[in-house]
Amino acid sequence: MTYSHPSTAGNAVAYPATTTGQATDNTGPIARPKRPRRWIELGLLLAVTAILALAVIAVEIAANHPLTTDVAYLLGGFIIIFTVAHLVILWKAPYSDQIMLPVAALLNAIGLVMIYRLDLATGNNLVRSQIMWTVIGVAMMVAVIVGLRDHRSLQDYSFLLGIAGLVFMAVPMVWPTSLNADANVWVQVGPFSIQPGEFSKILLLLFFASLLTTKRALFNVAGTKFLGMRFPRLRDLGPILVVWGIALVIMAGENDFGPALLLFGTVLGMLYIATSRPSWIIIGLGLAAIGAVGIYNISAKIQTRVDNFIDPISHYNEGGYQLSQALFGLSWGGITGTGLGRGYPEEVPVAHSDFILAAIGEELGLVGLSALIVLYAIFVARGMKTALKTRDTYGKLVASGLSLTIAIQVFVVVGGISRLLPMTGLTTPFVAHGGSSLLANYMLLAIILRISNSARQPASVSGSAATANRKTNQQASTNQKEAQQ
Repeated sequence: MTYSHPSTAGNAVAYPATTTGQATDNTGPIARPKRPRRWIELGLLLAVTAILALAVIAVEIAANHPLTTDVAYLLGGFIIIFTVAHLVILWKAPYSDQIMLPVAALLNAIGLVMIYRLDLATGNNLVRSQIMWTVIGVAMMVAVIVGLRDHRSLQDYSFLLGIAGLVFMAVPMVWPTSLNADANVWVQVGPFSIQPGEFSKILLLLFFASLLTTKRALFNVAGTKFLGMRFPRLRDLGPILVVWGIALVIMAGENDFGPALLLFGTVLGMLYIATSRPSWIIIGLGLAAIGAVGIYNISAKIQTRVDNFIDPISHYNEGGYQLSQALFGLSWGGITGTGLGRGYPEEVPVAHSDFILAAIGEELGLVGLSALIVLYAIFVARGMKTALKTRDTYGKLVASGLSLTIAIQVFVVVGGISRLLPMTGLTTPFVAHGGSSLLANYMLLAIILRISNSARQPASVSGSAATANRKTNQQASTNQKEAQQ
């Protein structure tokens, strides 16, 4: 006796149906598998701590700054918070990926070192708040892993998550703030500034993943053929267009189009993953071209950024100053960099956030910047591997969508500081200064780890996989009948 579920290509894959506690050959009870010890994760976290210690010491020596107890507190706190995270994952998600948390910790550590190095040059104390947000972010990751026992339960609240995502995105339009910024994306809560849009992107992606899961067969079967490609029906595409359109209007009102680009690119990638149809790429490129022209014509901010992108030196004393300084720093760093603490990254405005990659490129060179990009590539690849291993369609789309978010965000940020693309204002995940981004990215990591645990654990441990797959089959059958109408 077998049951099946649709794969990402739409084909049914058969799995043997077994009774919990019995072997398929009826030779006796199945021994419960041993829980993995996760030594790889622990070893990598210790290596990250050693890298952080060496980097901080190098910065102190370069700045002729005496080593103080603050360094010991930084290293001790880093060890404690990530050891606690490791133990909680060992307890609640023992089968999850062992590489992603150490990679995130290393990216976070690189950000802390660069922010601390900039603080020594500018006299600020931004690293203290970044350490605080790191602790809160890791604590939030732990809370999600403990509280979210099964990622499939999120699908039951998909519409609430979608509405919450739009509300979070719209809050800065009505919430007064004293911050002087060209984009109205911040909310002032006491002494803290929060960017709700960082959380809304995760909520909206969870909504889109659920919608694509339930409508997947309709996207694959129903529609109109044109030039040998099948295009979806408008009534099936409608909910996605409506939600994305509302999000675009909100972001236009806030004068912030970077998240719109990120959301659009991620959802387009999820659509292609769900359907394997190149028609989505054509639709996406067409909509992107129309949207880019429209936004350029209505937004003076975008016009200025495009002008600065085309020729920042000509606008050096105006809006091109930041990008020009960043390019000078990258050229000064060359292949190997000036060395930690031996450059002048503080000459780049907001080097601790929007242009932190320029600071890293100046002091660590092309080699260091390339190593950072490799870390992001590893993070995204492990997330995609989780999507491939996951047995349910919803988990596949969530894991791939969240991984795509990181990939697109890093591509856009690197393209901005290297003058491959206009600047968008997106943050560098886990590295740039900012609490909202750090919290949201650790939540993103927690969801992927939860999906990874479900995908990797033995069948004898997971008792809900068969039920979830049968529900997926029933939904797919319903969609097939609807597509034929």
